[in-house]
Amino acid sequence: MSDSTSQRKIEHIRIIETDQEADRRKYYFDDIRLMHRALPEVALDDVDPSVTFMKKRLSFPLLISSMTGGEHDLIRSVNENLARAAEATGVAMGVGSQRVMFTHPAARASFALREWAPTALLFSNLGAVQLNHGFTAAMCKEAVDVVGADALYLHLNPLQEAVQPEGDTNFAGLSSRIAEAVSSLDKPVVVKEVGAGISPQDADLLIEAGVRYIDVAGTGGLSWSRIEHHRHNNNANGSGLGILFQDWGIPTPLALELLAPFRERVTLIASGGVRSGMDMVKAMILGASLCGVASPFLKPAMESADRVVEVIERLKREFCTAMFLLGARRIDDIFDNRDLILNR
Repeated sequence: MSDSTSQRKIEHIRIIETDQEADRRKYYFDDIRLMHRALPEVALDDVDPSVTFMKKRLSFPLLISSMTGGEHDLIRSVNENLARAAEATGVAMGVGSQRVMFTHPAARASFALREWAPTALLFSNLGAVQLNHGFTAAMCKEAVDVVGADALYLHLNPLQEAVQPEGDTNFAGLSSRIAEAVSSLDKPVVVKEVGAGISPQDADLLIEAGVRYIDVAGTGGLSWSRIEHHRHNNNANGSGLGILFQDWGIPTPLALELLAPFRERVTLIASGGVRSGMDMVKAMILGASLCGVASPFLKPAMESADRVVEVIERLKREFCTAMFLLGARRIDDIFDNRDLILNR
């Protein structure tokens, strides 16, 4: 099997296509029941789900979360379709890890998305652990510039790296490296997990490092541990380990609850197992300012931008319907409004 990063991205896509259990479908948000209003006292057509995030107006608080990037034609097509759809519908988008563009210059084209999304809120993306392996602040800036991004995502993935035989597992002192990157960039930095959650202890370290945006990215959705198991199921470092830890982590709703005390100092983004507009509303009620969705977009993005738009429109319709049934006219009516939770 090739060690090429681009080849690894294609392997990830194929595994997600063929293994239905890679998306764990835990539906943790289903445990949250909301206060239905039989007299909502608002017209559905008057519900306004729009938000401003990082000084850009979004039609509703959706982020197409980071998925992929590389020099393969399929990857370029996926990112172009996602970017076109984000622009057409007024939602945000993040690219997959840009590490590959520093070893395979041809991969840069898959991240140059401003052509397709001239006004959209865009996020670039690098693995934070690479800051312990030679990546510099200048490289972080280059990643942002290639995308034309409004901010940089630094992702944390210790579990995924531990399962990969070729993984980078030196996370020692990483918060100090993150602090250096934050102080050197003139763009906001968002730190996220990739599906195992951010703990209060992590939040303390990140806030001390100057981070003001955290994507909790909890467990419940796509399991990168399970995906890496498929890639290396005959390797002593990967066999069995990825399955054992496939559901490891903090569920996204619980992660939002745990980080609630930090919200005066940090803005929270919810991703990980968010699968419907109703889930998004629940995440907003728990204090998230933006909601990331990834895997439901992958197959549509392999077809066309129009198919991606259809998914976005479905999510928005679900989101507005939930707001209507809560008697909420504006986002401010639901954000951090725990009185809307029935089973507190």
